[in-house]
Amino acid sequence: MVIRKGKRYSAAVQRFDRQQLYALADAVHLVKELAGAGFDETVELAVRLGVDPRHADQMVRGSLSLPFGTGKTARVAVFAAGDAASAARNAGADIVGADDLVKKIANDGFLDFDVAIATPDMMVQVGSLGRLLGPRGLMPNPKVGTVTVDIDRTVREYKAGRVEYRTDKVGNVHVPVGRVSFSSQELLANAASVMDELERAKPASAKGRYVRSITLSSTMGPGVRVDPHLPRVVEEKVAATG
Repeated sequence: MVIRKGKRYSAAVQRFDRQQLYALADAVHLVKELAGAGFDETVELAVRLGVDPRHADQMVRGSLSLPFGTGKTARVAVFAAGDAASAARNAGADIVGADDLVKKIANDGFLDFDVAIATPDMMVQVGSLGRLLGPRGLMPNPKVGTVTVDIDRTVREYKAGRVEYRTDKVGNVHVPVGRVSFSSQELLANAASVMDELERAKPASAKGRYVRSITLSSTMGPGVRVDPHLPRVVEEKVAATG
């Protein structure tokens, strides 16, 4: 099936060399210039990693707090009881519950939230929701910090713009790094933080070139290719604008 692109997208493609590899700072400026939709588009960083996610020891997964957030306030659900539930409410969680929340999701299909956090003692019940939460990336997981006893801090971080990342079945990672309305410095700092985090999370078993390709794009705009061999330049420019 042939996918037809709109006139705005086609015009944007003509304004730059799609085969060129840009420094991340230059790609940020270009993505902002090319965005022309009538809403504040999300800017996303897509990174292809040299890993094989079919092997558990090469799965790259985690979370990080972006310096300038994502521009979106996440709806946070917390599975907790007692003092932990009170802490979640005080920290700004949108939905808090224990057995009642588990039943609401299982029986009513309630999924009106972006992030799910749980205390360890709740995971026996929450585990039964795997078929509903898992495919949507909503299952609490200790590897990304969403199964925790530190409910207050975790809720506040996700409300402030903490994001999760994980490789898909072919080794790609997609992470939102802000909105087109962000300044170039803010987008650059967020994107650089993502790249630093991915380097930190590199599996010991990964062989060969780890970062294969990087693309930056807005929701409705074309992808701009980023040179994966310029990580030091990114850090220097963030420091210079900092």
